[in-house]
Amino acid sequence: MRRLGDGVEAALHCAAILAALPKDKVLSGKDLAALHGLSESYLLKHLRALTAAAVTEAIPGPRGGYRLMRPAEEVSMLDVVEAIDGPGPAYVCREIRQKGRVTTNATCAYKKDCFIKRRMLAAEKLWRDALRAQTLADLLNDGDVEIGEENKQAVGQFVAEKLR
Repeated sequence: MRRLGDGVEAALHCAAILAALPKDKVLSGKDLAALHGLSESYLLKHLRALTAAAVTEAIPGPRGGYRLMRPAEEVSMLDVVEAIDGPGPAYVCREIRQKGRVTTNATCAYKKDCFIKRRMLAAEKLWRDALRAQTLADLLNDGDVEIGEENKQAVGQFVAEKLR
């Protein structure tokens, strides 16, 4: 499996913050970047990807910002991962075994699909299914239980001051 891009972490955290916003409120990319200690230009690239994938909606103008396009229960973690890293397979079989010297009569000795490829793609399917089964609402529930009250209050105050 390939390593997930760094933008996936930023996108998941931003999507979780947006999922917790009051209806019809937005946060600017600048404020989301400040909240997470990220470069605004770096984060905007990922927010644009989330918008292109219909995970978020970008509201233009001086009072604009970002919000989720769908309820948190309808946005899977896989939606966010694929928005940032793309939907393509993580494992790509190059069939290196067919390039080696084990051949019979100048043809490849392997007649079936690569067994390593089959297992890797089966594992990737399980991984994708697990991410598809988890939503932003699940992340919010985790945050309610796992984030300390002091941090909740600090983030809540920051967000409340920046709401548009």
